[in-house]
Amino acid sequence: MIKSMTGFGRCEVMEGERKFTVEMKGVNHRYLDVNIRMPKKLNFFETAIRSLLKQSIQRGKVDIFISYEDFTENQMSLKYNESLAQEYMDCFGRMKEQFSLENDIRVSTLSRCPEVLTMEEQVIDEEELWNGLKKALEGAIGQFVETRTLEGSNLKKDIIEKLDGLLDLVGYIEERTPKIVAEYREKLEAKVRELLEDTQIEESRIAAEVVIFADKICTDEEVVRLRSHIIHMKETLQSEEAGIGRKLDFIAQEMNREANTILSKANDLEVSNVGIDLKTEIEKVREQIQNIE
Repeated sequence: MIKSMTGFGRCEVMEGERKFTVEMKGVNHRYLDVNIRMPKKLNFFETAIRSLLKQSIQRGKVDIFISYEDFTENQMSLKYNESLAQEYMDCFGRMKEQFSLENDIRVSTLSRCPEVLTMEEQVIDEEELWNGLKKALEGAIGQFVETRTLEGSNLKKDIIEKLDGLLDLVGYIEERTPKIVAEYREKLEAKVRELLEDTQIEESRIAAEVVIFADKICTDEEVVRLRSHIIHMKETLQSEEAGIGRKLDFIAQEMNREANTILSKANDLEVSNVGIDLKTEIEKVREQIQNIE
């Protein structure tokens, strides 16, 4: 199935009193490049998140944004450090004796001393936390893959239409080439007759010149290979093979190489124009292929 590397997915899941929101977007990239932004409390799950992504995504630059909200009332608790408070009181007592000061320490004063009273976050069940996060991730990934698949279907249709157009251009070159040779022979004979007037024309010399010319402009091998590459690309697009983007890009490079050779050998304005059209259309195909996973 053809997939584009461009996509978007979003999912929001409420698990008890915890809410998980996952948004992800993807663009083109040669490899799989995942960037995750999430609260520190969820950093522990980064490896698991990446493993989950790789099950559905092979290529592309993917940005993931994860937000987490906890509405439970008991998520924080107040802790009293009794031993530290005793140390503070002992120090205050010694200071009173040493400097002959009044000991005016109150509970409110002691409570403000560093680390006597602290807020601690309640321990969260990691499995429970992961289950909620995983549901949100799977929902976002599902939507993300769906948009990629829809985009991929449109790309496939467009590329196949362009490939059919390329086959028409190749067919024109195949049809036109023999006519170029025949026209060259006619022009050559006319020129020789004009120069020699009534002198007998040596057919063997004419034939030899035509053979040299035909060999010089011959693009049979290039045309056969180009047609083969186009058909191969169409078959690849219509297969159920996954992750074909790199393969298609390689085929497109080979197509471009054959088109360059055909254009360099062209000794006819019409074939030259068609050769330029070939290169233009192949470049359009390559641009579309850059979006395929």
